[in-house]
Amino acid sequence: MAKDQKLALLGRVPLFSRCSKTNLARIARLVDEVELPAGKILMREGRLGNEFFIIVEGTVRVERGGRRIDTMGPGEFLGEIALIDHRPRTATAVCETPCRLLVLAHREFHSLLAGSPGIALAVLQALGERLRALEPQAAT
Repeated sequence: MAKDQKLALLGRVPLFSRCSKTNLARIARLVDEVELPAGKILMREGRLGNEFFIIVEGTVRVERGGRRIDTMGPGEFLGEIALIDHRPRTATAVCETPCRLLVLAHREFHSLLAGSPGIALAVLQALGERLRALEPQAAT
């Protein structure tokens, strides 16, 4: 995958939306590109989350309680909160078709945050924006 395409995909992820191009490039160096077959389970509901995925090609079915709740495709992402909280997954995700994905692991991401205050601050700001968007308008 071209470097510019990888940076563009990372920049669309809300968690990284406030990162500079330089910092996105640092994150991109930690991202692995993988190809997985149809039927491959990316994550299971209730199990600890260790990685984050960006779909480059293919489709991923998302289920909660055994019921389909979403179908995701190229440019979409899932599991980003696992990079932060390392808690059980809230859904199961399965490759419906052969998929090409970008994957960022929890350990590598936390090492990056520890060594890069600029990225850590950008991620905290993005999380704050997401939390604020969930609050009722009266609570500011």
